[in-house]
Amino acid sequence: MTQARAAARAGAFLALGVFCLVPTVHAQVNDTSVDLIVRDVTVIDVTDGKRLPHRDLVVDDGRIVAIVATGDARVGKVRETVEGRGLFAIPGLWDMHVHFGGGAALIEENRALLPLYVAHGITGVRDAAGDLSDSVLAWREAVAAGRELGPRIFTSGPKIEGKDSIWPGDLEVEDEAGLDAALDSLVARQVDFIKITDNTLSPSLFMSALEKVHARGQVSSAHIPMAVSVADASAAGLGSIEHIAYAYKAGAPDEAALSRAFAAGTLDARAVWAGAEATFTPDRARAAYRRLAANGTAVTPTLNGSRVVAYLDEDDHADDDYLQYIGPGLQATYAWRVQRAAKDDAAAIALRHARFERQAGILPLLQSAGVRILAGTDAGFLNSFNYPGVGLHDELDLFVRYGLTPLQTLQAATINGARFLGHDDTHGTLAPGKAADIVLLRADPVADIKAVRAIDTVILRGKAYDRAALDAMLTDVRTRVAAMQTAP
Repeated sequence: MTQARAAARAGAFLALGVFCLVPTVHAQVNDTSVDLIVRDVTVIDVTDGKRLPHRDLVVDDGRIVAIVATGDARVGKVRETVEGRGLFAIPGLWDMHVHFGGGAALIEENRALLPLYVAHGITGVRDAAGDLSDSVLAWREAVAAGRELGPRIFTSGPKIEGKDSIWPGDLEVEDEAGLDAALDSLVARQVDFIKITDNTLSPSLFMSALEKVHARGQVSSAHIPMAVSVADASAAGLGSIEHIAYAYKAGAPDEAALSRAFAAGTLDARAVWAGAEATFTPDRARAAYRRLAANGTAVTPTLNGSRVVAYLDEDDHADDDYLQYIGPGLQATYAWRVQRAAKDDAAAIALRHARFERQAGILPLLQSAGVRILAGTDAGFLNSFNYPGVGLHDELDLFVRYGLTPLQTLQAATINGARFLGHDDTHGTLAPGKAADIVLLRADPVADIKAVRAIDTVILRGKAYDRAALDAMLTDVRTRVAAMQTAP
């Protein structure tokens, strides 16, 4: 069945009045067979946190075709029934900042990460660039076609940078003509958004890139050069600020002056940060964040990766159980951050801790100002002990620890990402016509966000994977990684 036919079927169910209907109304569709019904589940509406108990979720051809009171859907044949009593249904989670990379030798190690996301209830990932763009684009198509088990992949392809970037795989540009050519190449590859970073790209080309991406009707995300104020980047059309440190700088009342001083060479980066921290106040920051919200600029905090590095002095990850899911080549890429942190003296360690706590503390300010917050981990190569899959659960725990409600946190991992990428018509909530990417939990995530760890079943593109199937995915990844570790 085509998506159009599935949508038409959803419309037929709706015409019969079967979406969240009262128990006395029944849908008689006796000549219709469907792929799946989740029976007697509590559906969580992530837009407002309402719990809709005793619902049947009707799924066909990878789409939700109806959500009805339990027992009120009458169909000719149901190919599979999932018992949902005592379970809570949420949309599949999206990790809005991941990386695949480490060079061609690590392609298979990166590919082995895909089932980890599914096993942890993550049905979509936003790849924020690396050096395996060709592979990631191929995986995107293979997953969409059902040839590869993994989450839906939204990717930037290679990111925009300046000449002699330290990061392999970048599109290096030196002038406007090169920038135009780079953007054209990304459009030709049908990337889902444009990533722009601040390693060697000049401030003027950075701003030009933002403006051109915005003018083309595309979505951007960025690391913002120190010489550019976050306010100016937002006004130029920046879609998402990647990492909360940049958002913290945006909250400094004299951020523009600090950026100008850095551009003029009168302040170095250390002095800019010291100035931002010395002048930061919640009230003035909130006003700056309201301007970000008005411009439509989102923030992807990536707290988990930042916290791991900040507290490497306290947390020994050498024996983490999760390392059994991470290939040896990827584990080797973790070393550089660990080695760098090991050189810090007591004062530097204290600064790491304090800086992380200050920056994480602005999360509720961003939320109250109306900034769209996206849940993303920064998991992948180079980012030490920031694990694909479970890392998003850790990220969500941190969101609540630093001041968001469980509902706000759930929104950051579902509807916010779908809206940011322009897919909220098909993803992000549970409703007829939307993709059947559903996670069934054994506890209520609106009451306690840790419930996202209590996964009973994942439904991906309309196919149900029960707990045994999810555990089998994990076992398969462990087996693959063990073979990689013993390979010559």
